[in-house]
Amino acid sequence: MTLTHIVVFVVLALLCGALVRGRGRGWLLMGASVVAVYWLQPALRIPYLDFAFPAITLALAVVVWAVTRAGDQPVTREDGAALGVTAALVLALAATRCLDLDTAAWWSPTAARPPDLPSVALALAALGIGAVLPALLGGRRPWVRGAMVIFIIALFAVMKTGPLAQTAAGAVRQLAGRDPALASATDLGWLGFSYVAFRLLHTLRDRITGKLPALSLREYLTYVIFFPAVTAGPIDRAERFVRDVRALPDLPGLEASRMVQGGARIVIGVFKKFVIADSLALAALNPAIAAQTGSTLWTWALLYGYAFQLFFDFSGYTDIAIGIGMLFGVKLPENFDRPYLKTNITAFWQNWHKTLSDWVRFYVFMPISRNLMMRERKPPLLLIVLAAQMATMIVIGLWHGVTVNFVIWGVWHGAGLFVHKVWTDRTRKWYRGLDEKPWLKRAWAAAGVLLTFHFVTLSWVWFALPDFDSALDVFLRLFGV
Repeated sequence: MTLTHIVVFVVLALLCGALVRGRGRGWLLMGASVVAVYWLQPALRIPYLDFAFPAITLALAVVVWAVTRAGDQPVTREDGAALGVTAALVLALAATRCLDLDTAAWWSPTAARPPDLPSVALALAALGIGAVLPALLGGRRPWVRGAMVIFIIALFAVMKTGPLAQTAAGAVRQLAGRDPALASATDLGWLGFSYVAFRLLHTLRDRITGKLPALSLREYLTYVIFFPAVTAGPIDRAERFVRDVRALPDLPGLEASRMVQGGARIVIGVFKKFVIADSLALAALNPAIAAQTGSTLWTWALLYGYAFQLFFDFSGYTDIAIGIGMLFGVKLPENFDRPYLKTNITAFWQNWHKTLSDWVRFYVFMPISRNLMMRERKPPLLLIVLAAQMATMIVIGLWHGVTVNFVIWGVWHGAGLFVHKVWTDRTRKWYRGLDEKPWLKRAWAAAGVLLTFHFVTLSWVWFALPDFDSALDVFLRLFGV
């Protein structure tokens, strides 16, 4: 999301508040989200792939909506209208090919020239049939939902695993008449797929367990691809999101307090991302700079720069998303709350990328621990905690990319959380006694902040560098070896 995108979204929010009333607000959000998925998608080296990825995102959302409908939920005329509006918008975007727009200009709705209109119409028809078939063939049966979960996880694994992504890119290049030998994993730059996949998995899982409320296609599409959050989160829950969407018709138009709060969050986010984070990026740890730095002191400085760049980049984007959402009347969940000032690693993860932490806690940690607890031969409690925490943090690592470094990063944090759990259990009585010694409690808290910050900061080495050898080299350099 660039400054241009942000300005356009703010102007759209103001126009929506001033001119649009009633149910039209919900329809505008859905339509804007459909168009924004194409507008935000960056250009790719393979022809038309940057147009195909948003279309596949929309098709996946429609398919998952079809198989997650409640048992007594009919397909309504509104659902048909939502499908028709979505298809019409995609065709209208494809029709811009005839205008011969400069795709490098900000007003171009697509990153590259779209495919020809008949090809898009045929592709939409095929995707539409693929979306309707699951519903016609008993798509709401549990095994179909389970198959969709496996399919999305498999697709996610391909996109996040370098060799698999490169192989897939080679196949796509061959279909496009390009040299497959030039394929690279970066050819598959699918905007927001990590966040879209987790929203789809969340709704599939909650329908399987009976927790998902009935959602119309318009509501579901808006939830999955809501444009302020499609690029970098946060990962909202469907039941919370849809409450805000359903309240839009009764919301005052340009409500002063909402406009001020939303505008302030956007300004803060822009300052964090485009001023602080982008400035720190010039002096933050990365493969090129790491290879040219031999000093222990400078390596530490680069690592500190990377730690704060990461925070201001992620939290800045979150502030922008929350601010734009507020302007439209949707209050997205908070994602960061001063994580580097927390006194232990558990508190850090309760306040760093909170929506991702909550997601994996609900769908990884709790099912694993519950399954182990219910076994006839139940393992020791500490072993259950260790297994669940390790699995949870490794999943978070793999969510960023299927590499050795991200697995090590997950193990690093899983071990840290386990050690903190054991330490807390064994020192709880002693810690309560610190209430009688305020100065010692404050000193202990300060020591906890420093220890937690450096534990987390050292783990970012696995994030910043692409392979084990370069990360290990930086670790040795940090400690003067």
